[in-house]
Amino acid sequence: MAGSTAKTVHDIFQSMEYGPAATSSAATAQAWLDHHSRSLGLFIDGKFVRPADRQSRSLADSKGGNVCSTVCAAQDDVSQCASSAVKGHKAWGDLSCYQRAKVLLRSASVLGQHGPCVSELCELCEASCSPSSLVRLLQYYSSWAQLRDTLVANWTPLGVVAAVASDDCSLYSLMLKVLPALAMGNSVIVVPGQTSAPPALLLAQLLVGAGLPAGALNVLTGSDMSLGASVAQNASISSVTYSGNKQDGVSLCKATAGMGVPVSVSPNIGARCPFIIFESADIDSAVDAVLEAAFKKKREVHWVLCVQESVLDSVVARLRHRMAGMKCVALHSEGDRGLVDSAVQGAQQQGATLVQSCAAPTSGAQYPPTVLCGAAPSSPFVVNPPPGPLLPLMTFRSNTEAVALGNHSPHGQAASIWTEDLTLALEAAKSLSVGSVWVNSHSVSDPCLPVSGHKDSGTCTDGGQEGLYQFLRPSSSCPPLPRSSPVFMDYSKFGTAASPTIIPDDSDPASAPKVYLQFVGGKPCKSVSGCSVAVQSPGGGSVLAYCPDGGRKDVRNAVEAAVKVQPGWMKKSPSARAQSLYSLAKGLEAKRRDLAASINAQTGLSMDEADEEVELSIARLSDWAAYCDKVQGGTPPLPQCGSALSLPEALGVVGIVLPDNTPLLSMVTLLGAAVGNGNAVVMVPGQKYPLPALAFIQVLQSSDLPAGLVNIITGSRDQLTVALATHSVIKAIWYWGSAEGCQYLQYSCTSPLKTLRLSCQKEDGGKDWARSHPALLEQTWRSAVQWKSVWIPTA
Repeated sequence: MAGSTAKTVHDIFQSMEYGPAATSSAATAQAWLDHHSRSLGLFIDGKFVRPADRQSRSLADSKGGNVCSTVCAAQDDVSQCASSAVKGHKAWGDLSCYQRAKVLLRSASVLGQHGPCVSELCELCEASCSPSSLVRLLQYYSSWAQLRDTLVANWTPLGVVAAVASDDCSLYSLMLKVLPALAMGNSVIVVPGQTSAPPALLLAQLLVGAGLPAGALNVLTGSDMSLGASVAQNASISSVTYSGNKQDGVSLCKATAGMGVPVSVSPNIGARCPFIIFESADIDSAVDAVLEAAFKKKREVHWVLCVQESVLDSVVARLRHRMAGMKCVALHSEGDRGLVDSAVQGAQQQGATLVQSCAAPTSGAQYPPTVLCGAAPSSPFVVNPPPGPLLPLMTFRSNTEAVALGNHSPHGQAASIWTEDLTLALEAAKSLSVGSVWVNSHSVSDPCLPVSGHKDSGTCTDGGQEGLYQFLRPSSSCPPLPRSSPVFMDYSKFGTAASPTIIPDDSDPASAPKVYLQFVGGKPCKSVSGCSVAVQSPGGGSVLAYCPDGGRKDVRNAVEAAVKVQPGWMKKSPSARAQSLYSLAKGLEAKRRDLAASINAQTGLSMDEADEEVELSIARLSDWAAYCDKVQGGTPPLPQCGSALSLPEALGVVGIVLPDNTPLLSMVTLLGAAVGNGNAVVMVPGQKYPLPALAFIQVLQSSDLPAGLVNIITGSRDQLTVALATHSVIKAIWYWGSAEGCQYLQYSCTSPLKTLRLSCQKEDGGKDWARSHPALLEQTWRSAVQWKSVWIPTA
């Protein structure tokens, strides 16, 4: 051992062995648990509550010993907690920004005093989190509480927020949801997972002791994820935010579909993340880091090691040397051991070679750290990694191939890249489709940087100023979804109803309705089916026109065209995108008579009112053009050494189902925000008034927007909504339609996860698109962007 007196300092540096781990004591945490008789109740209205006749759930430590038990909340407890949260929200909201900041700062001081208890309890429960990181969270968000009305003006808190976590979610990830919600003036109901429940209860007790009003922070514990859905069902809940594994997040989304409550998801457990070592890297440091990341006791992600071929032998040799003598890693169960054995056998059959610290024991819930050299991107143990200390190793030749390998995953949570070439590091970081990129480091976090889960790794942004907006809404707006009970639906039959048939009465050829075309891949075209649907005049007595009856194949063609052009459009400078939007506004100005006539004929508005809508649409496009190079990232100050970048990035392909009212203005409002941020769009015009959007095609044809960037498909709203929801490439859907359509999207857009912006048109038909309130425009703009953080350490 490194601490043995038989070895000299020279010997220790030669072998680079790890020293003995420091012995830890849990006396303080044990005393706190004993004070509660090792049976923790619910935390409601500022105190512990233990209702009678409730089931309990036991929590065991890593050695199988009993830590404590927690109460499983019932429906009565949920109702009591929600009532307390409503009162707590009023008391918390009545405080000034300074007073709320003062409470959070005092909480940081109290947490520092009780740091040993929190640390020991987290270690007992395996809810990895250091007190210093929690103190940093409190300090950071206390400053945002102080500055909310100054720097986030014209926004208001949502009300009561439910923060739900899975059993394997860390305490830090949960608090990254809870504390910004509190800082913005919301009250919070925490539904922690099994491992984070005792520390969450302790923190709630400490925060209330520091001056947080009773009811502003409540904690409900339960037996499974159904408790989160029960909390969301309460009419007092304004928003639900989730952190944990993907499976439980999907279950929560499906269970809450149709309740009229928005759900934001951060599935930060179990993602596959690339660890890329270039030939220009410090190999020794990179190998040490990958062993630390891949084989630590509790991993939140599965790492995949990608090594440049020119340094493969050097990396493997150092892996063998550093892994020698490493102990076996404990698994959760014997069943996990079977999965690991099966994965290793499958890898060997596919030609992979093993680098192990020692021989695997014949039985038992443990396994030695193992590197699987020669893995392929499509290998089962890479695509679906088992729960054990396995590290697949793949090789690449060029820098471009390294990026392609890193992006070969449905997940987009994080990546670690190792190189001494700063230019290469920044180019690779920009090209990787992940939320966090660590240069010559790994697993670093700080609340000042915004992080969005890309691809299938989330639907919201956590951290930084951008992470605050999931707990705010514009002061001048109302919640887009009315609270309701889910409608019983056969989801497999949604959108399958045939379009209504309308037969024109007038047989005069001179008055035959005009036939319109849709817009796919930069060209006007018929629908793939060749069918059309009739558009009625404002009074409903006659057929005004025929438009294509688009379907799934039309959406497929539109997405294919959008995918081809979107990466190049995203790479254009913001000023170049702005000029294209200005050009689009000029094209609309040139065609204003035609567009006004289309609005007049379709909606029945007077020509003056129609012309006013066109004028507002021209101004709105100019607004978005001005936005393009104004809302950008930055370099937030870090508490530790190094630099960091926060970068806004396009979502990708966005599906937009447009509202019926103000058809032209609503279309350019959503189109401009999406395209201005570098996205491509597939738009479905409102089924009632589709003609202004089809008339807008002539403006698109004369613009300099790349062909395929904007696609317009007409037809049945429900049928096209299903096509958008089931397409795996579409990252986000903005929907204005029926309550059933909103419920269908909430239920269906989970594999992969899609960012949803839903509005129930039945209740929201009077939305005023003409308003240009800054917060409303900012909300639309922020809906079209996701964030990336890049960490660059320095000596």
